[in-house]
Amino acid sequence: MGSVGRFITERLKWKGNEAKSAVDIPQNRKSLGFSFTGGRSPNRRKIAPESLRRFRAQVRRLTRRNGGISLEERVRRLSTYLRGWRGYFGYCETPSVLRDLDSWVRRRLRCVQWKQWKVYRRRKGELIRLGVDTELAHTTAWSPKGPRRLSHTPGVRIALNTRYFDTLGLPRLDPRYPNLTVPNRHGTDPYAWWCGRGGAVRLLPIPILSGFISLPSTSPLWPWAL
Repeated sequence: MGSVGRFITERLKWKGNEAKSAVDIPQNRKSLGFSFTGGRSPNRRKIAPESLRRFRAQVRRLTRRNGGISLEERVRRLSTYLRGWRGYFGYCETPSVLRDLDSWVRRRLRCVQWKQWKVYRRRKGELIRLGVDTELAHTTAWSPKGPRRLSHTPGVRIALNTRYFDTLGLPRLDPRYPNLTVPNRHGTDPYAWWCGRGGAVRLLPIPILSGFISLPSTSPLWPWAL
């Protein structure tokens, strides 16, 4: 490493960062938040461990069990972070890591919701309302286990399933599922329709030539433009 460093600094006149420079195998190095896999499927782009730790720390901060805000508002704040994070790290070549993170995020939200329900009567009522059998709802609501352990039980998983969080607008990190689309902000602008930003394509833009309107013969406005 010493000879390489001298060549870079003296011959190429380049100032490198010695703290970030090393001669090592790709699996032990990271760059821009990514690293590489080893083993049977080597040299695949993966998310660096430091990036995963920062992700988990931020999600823990956004999914604290105290704070006095509703689950819907908590999901809204969390969705902003998840969409941005997936926009950058979604290009990794280890999709199983993203699926595991999806499951972990949902477990955190189940813990939050379970604590907000607080008492036995409301917990049982909410479980029944969300499709859980009465006997299973009673057993789950009466359990002395904490929110973390109960988030793995069948009663809570049936009530607060993946589809439930989809209806709240929680985006998934799993590349098999696209992110939730943002509603069209262009309203009824026909030019936005024609460009494809407003959904269905309507009419072509009307070209104006020498002060007169020129319409194609296939346009529904053609007879009135004569």
